[in-house]
Amino acid sequence: MKQNYFLLLVFSLFSMSIFAQVDLPFDDLPPAPEDGKCYAKCKVPDTYATVEIQKLKKAGTTKFVKAKAEYTTVSERIMIKEASFRYTVKPATYKTVDKRVMVKAGYCTRKVIPAQYSYSQTGKRLVEAASGRWVRKKKGPACFSENPEDCYIMCWEKTPAKYAYDSERVLVKGETEENNEVAAVYKTIKVQVVDRPASYDRVEIPAVYKNVSTKVLATQGCIEDTYTTTADQYTTVTEKRLVSGGGYTGWVEILCAAKTTDNVVKSVQKRLNELGYSVGSADGILGTITRGQLAKYQKDNNLPVGNLNMETLRALGVQTN
Repeated sequence: MKQNYFLLLVFSLFSMSIFAQVDLPFDDLPPAPEDGKCYAKCKVPDTYATVEIQKLKKAGTTKFVKAKAEYTTVSERIMIKEASFRYTVKPATYKTVDKRVMVKAGYCTRKVIPAQYSYSQTGKRLVEAASGRWVRKKKGPACFSENPEDCYIMCWEKTPAKYAYDSERVLVKGETEENNEVAAVYKTIKVQVVDRPASYDRVEIPAVYKNVSTKVLATQGCIEDTYTTTADQYTTVTEKRLVSGGGYTGWVEILCAAKTTDNVVKSVQKRLNELGYSVGSADGILGTITRGQLAKYQKDNNLPVGNLNMETLRALGVQTN
């Protein structure tokens, strides 16, 4: 019973370590893990089309004729400043007195002499069982896109078991301590203190008014006529519109970065030149021209597009071992 419970606990921790360490924007994972194999998803761009549309060049205008309003002048007494208060201050008076102040606080010093121990190894125990995990790699030479976020490369890596070694601590000499007391330091200084507090007298200031003349509306104007003087004007323009949204392809097995050697790239370039997809000299560099011609060959032959995948290598007849 105890052995079955231990196996179940190890399997649960193993499963959690696989899924907790994978940071992906996808809900699925590559096929069953196998040491030395890598998989990737590539981003397919959006598809756009150019269409002609009618765009408003100049809107029509509408003219409104409105009667003039009539005004009259009236007088009004208004307050320009509210009543308020002002205060006269009688300042405080001070006197000088002696005051004893602490310059430096007293304290105690304590010196601890730690205990001395010796150690001896007593045994070895398993801390963490051997496991494996999916590891997301940075953009490798197998990815065609300049943006590293367009390709997600997953590789399965093994983690060896971890062990701890137990040891026994033996006391050689016990801990000791030394205590010393340092007295506080004081001195007498002259300070100023309040002899009589400050006081205030309140004086009222009355509000201030003035007579002003203002214009007020006597008769309300109205709209006499409304009519359109010009029609709307349009012009034909071209506009780029989305036809279909891009996305990510399914998981395909790719050639891992460690296996993408100059010789493999040279073999791919030679085969593309032989098949009419000119990439220039076979220099072993997966450059812009080579990636573009390889992508065209993949599209022409219904192969996964966007990376140096195993299916494309088999179609070209290129050996990777």
